[in-house]
Parts: sequence; C-alpha cells; structure tokens
Amino acid sequence: MSSQFPYTRPRRLRGSESLRSLFQEVEFSLDDLVLPIFVEEEIDDFVPINSMPGVRRIPESRLASEIERYARAGIKSVMTFGVSHHLDDDGSDTWNDNGLVARINRICKEAVPEMIVMSDTCFCEYTAHGHCGVLHDGKVDNDATLVNLGRQAVVAARAGADFIAPSAAMDGQVQAIRAALDGAGFHDTSIMAYSTKFASSLYGPFREAGGSALKGDRKSYQMNPMNRREAVRESLLDEQEGADALMVKPAGAYLDIIRDIREASRLPLAAYQVSGEYAMIKFGAQAGAIDEGRVVRESLGAIKRAGADLIFTYFAMDLALGGI
Repeated sequence: MSSQFPYTRPRRLRGSESLRSLFQEVEFSLDDLVLPIFVEEEIDDFVPINSMPGVRRIPESRLASEIERYARAGIKSVMTFGVSHHLDDDGSDTWNDNGLVARINRICKEAVPEMIVMSDTCFCEYTAHGHCGVLHDGKVDNDATLVNLGRQAVVAARAGADFIAPSAAMDGQVQAIRAALDGAGFHDTSIMAYSTKFASSLYGPFREAGGSALKGDRKSYQMNPMNRREAVRESLLDEQEGADALMVKPAGAYLDIIRDIREASRLPLAAYQVSGEYAMIKFGAQAGAIDEGRVVRESLGAIKRAGADLIFTYFAMDLALGGI
C-alpha cells in the first residue's frame, strides 16, 4: 500500500487538545442555560426532592437570597414553578395579584432586577385534580382554560416576569395570552412557548418536585411521542400565534424534532432537559456507571448541536459552580 494512502486523514485535526478545541463546532456557556426552580409557600426550610438528587424546593421566604446566589454564580435566567398550598378546581390562586405566582415573580425581580424571569404558566400545581386546566365532565375544557391562562399571564407580567411560558398544552394558548397581555398594556412581555411538548414518561420526578395531585394522564392534550410531523406543526402554529421563542420538551430523546423545528423556523429555539433526563444522569453517576460531568456536557452539547439556542436544565448551577 502506498505510503501516501489515505490522502484524507480527519485524525489530523484531533491529534491534541489544542487542535480539538480549535476545530470544535459547538459550544455552550452559562449564557445559554435557564435554571428551573421550585418555590413552595408556607414552609421554613428547603425540601430535598428524592428523585432529583441535588434539587430542592425553595421556601418562599428564602427565594430572594437564592436568586442572589444564582446571580453571583453567573446564572442569568430562571424558570419559576410554584408549589401551592391553596388548591381549587380552577387554580384561581394563579390570577390573584397576591397569590403565589405573583409573589414568586415579584421576589425574583426585586432581588436581582437583571435576572431574566420566565414564569411557567399552567395550572397543574394549583388545581386539586392536578390537570393543566378547567375540568368539565372529567375532561380539560380547552377554551375555558384559555381565559384563565390569560388571567394568570397578566398577573405574572404585572409582577415583573420577563417571559410568560405557557406549558398547559391548550390549542390557541399563545394567541390567547398575547391578546391578554396586549390588552393589559404588556406589549413588551415576551412569550416562551412550550410549542412542542410531548406526553413523555420522562416527567416522573417533576411530579414529586411540583407536588402534583394528578390522577390519570395528559395524553389528550400533550403530544404523542411517536409523532414527528405533528411536532413541527405544533411549533409553527405557536409561531403564527405570536410566540417570541419556541421550545421542545423533553430534549435528549427528541433531538430529531429540535433539528426539524430549527430548519422550519427562524425564531429562537429552546429545549428542556427534563427531570427524568436529569435523574438518569444523577443516578447513573451515583452507581459509578458514568462520569457525571462528561455526560452532562455531552448531553447539553448534543442539544445545542441539534439546533437549540438555549437549554432549560437542572444542571445549570452545578455547571456555574464548577461542581461537574
């Protein structure tokens, strides 16, 4: 065989750490990450979430100091989830200007005004039945829920939220929220649409984190995980309705969907590395099966490589503090 063969040797660009860094195609930084947080009212101390090692519910009374800690570490954005002790059939606490949604957003913005606060806009943590909207005859009433989503969005915006992030998976929710915000004068409040949200089995630990009372499932309003064309259609509908940014949830098992939407839309695109993805990495590392830090970086890099501009991840603080 000729000593000149092969002429093309891709390994030439991998021969040292400096070369590998020089030719690396995808990077991510703290600027790309959003930290989801769980805030519980009427408790005095942090509550560990057993299925999500390292994640805790934050007492409302200590939220300000936590937001300040995140900011010092370099976190620039949080997604807020409330754990309410005031449940009813409609989640009415969420459209109370003194309710938990309002208080969480107000505390975050007053503590660190430059922190980008995204308010998860849904009802699953505020209803006694655990579904994402109003129930009629055992089914979620889409249009009645839209009215309440608009009310919750205005309350969150009035409290200082920079983004309304509707996760309820109702048809027309982006348009309804945009109309409600504009009607209340919040023209500059943005919408981060959960535009392609699958009925995934990977949300399990989140139910513990959020204290969900759900009986049954959400398959009638969240997306079938086996559907690819519909996934793109859902995001393009939210774009038409006025979303400022789109999202795929979950992330790791849906990299093909992230890529499809990235190619179909010019809007900013987010992906949510959900609780089950987080837990699998954490428990795998605890078992000694994987290197946590390397797997976290590889998984986040894959999400970026697929086309996401920003990533919601519970690993954000671990990365900020250099713990992994």
